[in-house]
Amino acid sequence: MENSQQHVNNGQRKGIGIIGLAGLVVGSAIGGGVFGIMADLSGSAPGPALFAWLLVGVAMLALSLSINNLIRKRPDLEGGMFGYAQAGFGKFSGFVSGWGYWITCWLGNVAFAMLLMSAIGYFIPVFEGGQNIPSVIFATVVLWFMAYLVNRGVENASVLNAIATFAKLVPLFIFILVSIIFFDSNVFFQNFSGSNMVDAAGVTVSFKDQVLSCIMVMLWVFVGIEGASVVGSRAKKKSDVGKATVLGLIGLLVVYMLASMLPFGVLSQTDLQTISRQPAMGYVFELMVGKWGGILINVGLIISLLGVWLSWTILPSETMQSMANNGLLPKKWGKLNKNGAPTNALILTTIVTNIFILTVSFTDKAYNFAYTLGTVSIFMTWLFLGLFQMKISYEDRNWGQLVIGLIASAFQIWAIVFIALKDMFIVLMMYLPGIYFFYKAQKEAGLKEAFPGKDKFLAIGLGVCGVLAIVLFFTGVLSIQ
Repeated sequence: MENSQQHVNNGQRKGIGIIGLAGLVVGSAIGGGVFGIMADLSGSAPGPALFAWLLVGVAMLALSLSINNLIRKRPDLEGGMFGYAQAGFGKFSGFVSGWGYWITCWLGNVAFAMLLMSAIGYFIPVFEGGQNIPSVIFATVVLWFMAYLVNRGVENASVLNAIATFAKLVPLFIFILVSIIFFDSNVFFQNFSGSNMVDAAGVTVSFKDQVLSCIMVMLWVFVGIEGASVVGSRAKKKSDVGKATVLGLIGLLVVYMLASMLPFGVLSQTDLQTISRQPAMGYVFELMVGKWGGILINVGLIISLLGVWLSWTILPSETMQSMANNGLLPKKWGKLNKNGAPTNALILTTIVTNIFILTVSFTDKAYNFAYTLGTVSIFMTWLFLGLFQMKISYEDRNWGQLVIGLIASAFQIWAIVFIALKDMFIVLMMYLPGIYFFYKAQKEAGLKEAFPGKDKFLAIGLGVCGVLAIVLFFTGVLSIQ
């Protein structure tokens, strides 16, 4: 998205205010994930799920506060999230952060495709489940149509975005309101502890395992929380961007907790566990109020996903363009056509997305796999953000801000090691072509050494892990299941 020009009127800069920016954070983060969260949390009871929300809420608050502080301390930095990694740790670290964000963006579209087909399947049985040949064909058509629109210069689709926002927020708030009306505290507390929770094999699931099973889906619904910082140049005051991110986080946390927890006070744990189809909210609401509930949620979700899909078609190509402009990728990926769209980056991103749709669509729980990998990919971006927060806080001897950065960074490392290690290895395979592109960009710039100093060790480490992941994949240790 091209930065809007700055206008001055009576000494006052026009732009987006703090409320608008907070709305942008909420709008960017609320995609399709919250509509499927009930099924993804049904393997956990309310008690463990609430504890998981506490952990994720603290981590995301630390991340938001870090963004707030970094925007105040380094208002000069451009390039979105990867700009912090580049400024703090060098060009290759900037690449690692940006490439992870790029992967997250297009994997988000894979998840949107699966969820959209499932929502359409509610009305047209041939698409039911979203993981069959008709679904793949239709998703491919939509994918390339979105790329065509963006390539024609459809960047500021404000009307479509407004419709999409209305379509997702109104059904969501109706669902929450009806759930509050029907809420029965006795049912909720019967479900609360999860001491009798068993898995498909009939084995009792511990409190710890129930908590860990919630973490990835909860993190997925916060992807996009950095949305306000991406358009920081459009804000009336750059200091508003960080404040809006924190306000947006609080709003999101309230909405997500209500949407995911209230059904435990309306339906029994057994009823919730029987809902394995996506979008789960539609089927849960249908159990609550009848057929009209399922229709309302699914119609709203279809419109919402089309709008989000268009926005997230712009985002990865724009990320690649920005990385090319910053010398992290070859210049051709930043080349714009006459409509101001980065055609090369757009085509490459769409091809990769399409290949992944074809690869995972026929696997069990393709939607879950896509959003899990998308969440793991952004760990790299969030980790570098937390580390940069720690670095500048140490330099300023601001120990409170250093602790905030430590919490944000430590949580990402913990999540990678203890929850998503196998998934991270799959993501590292996707880094191998990116490392090659980075190397080409450095040679294109005439640099004698593409990986100077510590960059060499980081590049070797990522490369070795990526190659190891390929070996593990072909020997069956790693799987897209």
